[in-house]
Amino acid sequence: MDRIHFKPGTMIYPVPAVMVTCGDNQENFNIITIAWTGTVSTDPPMTYVSIRKSRHSHEIIKNSREFVINLTTENTLKATDFSGVKSGRDINKFSSTGLTPIKGQIVSAPLIKECPVNIECKVKQIIELGSHDMFLAEVVAVNVDPVYMDENNKFHLEKSKPIAYSHGTYYSLGKALGKFGFSVMKKKRKTYKKQAIK
Repeated sequence: MDRIHFKPGTMIYPVPAVMVTCGDNQENFNIITIAWTGTVSTDPPMTYVSIRKSRHSHEIIKNSREFVINLTTENTLKATDFSGVKSGRDINKFSSTGLTPIKGQIVSAPLIKECPVNIECKVKQIIELGSHDMFLAEVVAVNVDPVYMDENNKFHLEKSKPIAYSHGTYYSLGKALGKFGFSVMKKKRKTYKKQAIK
């Protein structure tokens, strides 16, 4: 037998584990950990998060129509997991995790200071998809921690030690295997300088 057959399900792994922040004032600021997120368009820049209707953040985002995707790291791993299993109905997740809310450029929802990248989003459409609703959104601002910028103004996300999620387990990312397009790149020819004959 070439394959073992499972029932249809969500088997696209690994996926991001991001902390999504929402709320339009300090009284309703919240954090929810999301694995169902990704890029859907580059021009205009569009992304999405899919959230169950029962989650506290669903109603907040539905009402405010904005959120922030905060990329996670090994240093924020515990807070990432905690924010996914605890409800903001019962606790203040910023206080409970020790994470720091900071003001964004465009949206009212807070950024998480401890995250290397904060992506501000405005909801364009809410699509009901069974167990989850998809919040399709336009990226309106991107904020990065300058500690990961080099002297040439290049951003190095890998230095933040980002994490991924696969089948209920968090993973750190391993070594780089190749850059985009490496399979078709022509090898550089070595050049030798001619030495003068004495």
